[in-house]
Order: sequence, then C-alpha cells, then structure tokens
Amino acid sequence: MAENTIYVVLQHRDGKLHRMSREAIAAAQMLAGTIGGSVEAVLLGSNVGDLADQAAGFDLAAVHVADLPVLESYTPGAYVNVLAPVIREASPAFVVFPHTYQSVDLVARLAQEIDAAYVPEVVSFEASGDDLLWRRPVLGGKLQARVRVKGEGTVFLSVQSGAFRADDAAVAPESGGVAITPLAGTDVSSDRELLGVEQVGGDQVDLSKADVVVAVGRGIGKEENLPIVEELAAALGADIGASRPVIDNGWLPRDRQIGSSGQTVAPKLYVAVGISGAIQHLVGMKGAQCVVSINKDPSAPIFTVSKYGIVGDLHEVVPALTEAIQAARG
Repeated sequence: MAENTIYVVLQHRDGKLHRMSREAIAAAQMLAGTIGGSVEAVLLGSNVGDLADQAAGFDLAAVHVADLPVLESYTPGAYVNVLAPVIREASPAFVVFPHTYQSVDLVARLAQEIDAAYVPEVVSFEASGDDLLWRRPVLGGKLQARVRVKGEGTVFLSVQSGAFRADDAAVAPESGGVAITPLAGTDVSSDRELLGVEQVGGDQVDLSKADVVVAVGRGIGKEENLPIVEELAAALGADIGASRPVIDNGWLPRDRQIGSSGQTVAPKLYVAVGISGAIQHLVGMKGAQCVVSINKDPSAPIFTVSKYGIVGDLHEVVPALTEAIQAARG
C-alpha cells in the first residue's frame, strides 16, 4: 500500500470543477497534512483537457486523467471499470470523493469491487493515537458518530457538502507545475446504454451555486409578507431559500427548500430570516461561511450556528437592514 498517498476523485459540471470537488481537495490536503502524505487527483470524462488544467492549479502531486468518449456522461459501470484497476494498482491509503448523488450511486459499488472500507458523509476527522477517528452525521444529523476503520487496505471517504471549505484548497506553487498523466485503457465499457440525459426540473434553482442566500422561515407569518425578504435578497444580490414550513404552506416552490429533505448549500453569506433552526434545516446550511440570523426568540437554535444574531421583529429589522444596504451601495 502507498501509505502516504491520497487520491481525490473529482466531479465536474458545465465545464467547471464542481464546488464540492474543491471541498474534497481541501479535505484531502488536510488529511495529507495529518498523516504526512501527498494528494493526487483523478479526473474522468471526455475532452476534459481544460478541466485537467483547472485541477492542476491546485497543490497536488499529480492529476491522473481518463479522457474517453464512453465517459462523456456518467454511468456507474464505466466509472467502476476505470477507477477499480487504477486504485487497485496504486493502492492509495485513502480515496476521497465529494458526497453527491453521483457518489451515493458509485462509491459503495466501487468499494465492494476492490474490497475497500467506506466511510460516507465525513464532516471532520482527528488523530487518535496511530489511528484516525472520522465524524459523520447519523439520525438525520441529530447526532454525530465517531468511526474508526478496522483492518488494513484502502479506505474510501466521501465528504459532506460544506464540511470543508472550497476556499481552503491550497493552490499550486508558482515555482513548479503539476504533472498531468493519462490513465491507460481504451477498452472501457459501460454497464448500460445511455439513451439521453434529462435534467429533472431544468428550470429549478440550484442554490448550491449561490454565494449569498437569504432564507425565510415560518416567522414571516404569511405569504403576503414575502416581498420584504425579496427586497433584502435583491439588495444583497442573493438567491432566496426557505425552511420546510414555508414550502409546505406553498409560499415558495419546492426547489427553494434548504435542509435534509431539500438542497444543501454552502454560501459565503447566509441570512436566516424568521428561521428557528430545526436540525433538519441546519443540516442543509451549516457549511455557510457567515451566518446572520434574524429572529424574535433569543433562544432560537439558529443563533448557535450564527456569527451575527439580531433579536427582534423581522418585519421591522429586515426593511431597516435593506434600506441600510441600499444606502451603503449608493
């Protein structure tokens, strides 16, 4: 086994590395610092030269690229056929994946293929003697389990969205370039025929891409009060999200829901308006870099994860805040 080598398998979308791939790189780099190892990236796709260059912009020992027509669109069989022999031969200590729907579909199958241990949804880790302890949420995020991997061999990890910051991924030093190496193999086949790709809810909002999110909860009172939040979002250049009660009441469409049964976001700024902070909602936004909360209840759980908290009636605070932001921006 390559005891000090860590692989990170990258995912991409629309010609760019997925934000969570950068988070996975940050996690792998942090892990490498803990065990004294190096990080190598693996990139799969078709015509991904530009993506390989993007990956080489990070502080990595190497970027391994499988550039094949069969990999143009994700299928689990093709990905397993490429990754299994590569990982089996290199035998890295750890393989890090972003925890996405693709990873949920792929990683368990890949781990079984090469008989690797798998710890999903890692949110942090710590050294414990000669071992590592991994933290991951259980019971819908209400608790965190500490997991120790038994036995030897490669360990697969998927890192939860927002647990490691994309901005913490170290860039490559200017003094030297990162080697981009092609992976051998041209006889890769898929396990299914792909007839087409259809984006479900193609007109829906992808809040995971937003840098600023203003989220509204049941504290808004009624649908007719939403315009005050929309004005704040407009002043901040933000996307609007919501907790589940707002969605269940039909005040905003389902694609605006943030939480364990909605979207997971990790914006630079998250403004929570009238949101109490149930654990199901916190699971979806705890990766935010800066949380500002407005709630009339000083004991609301949302304040425990907030950098700034405003205790007051949102119907008074939000318009005043919007006015101040508009004035500051001229």
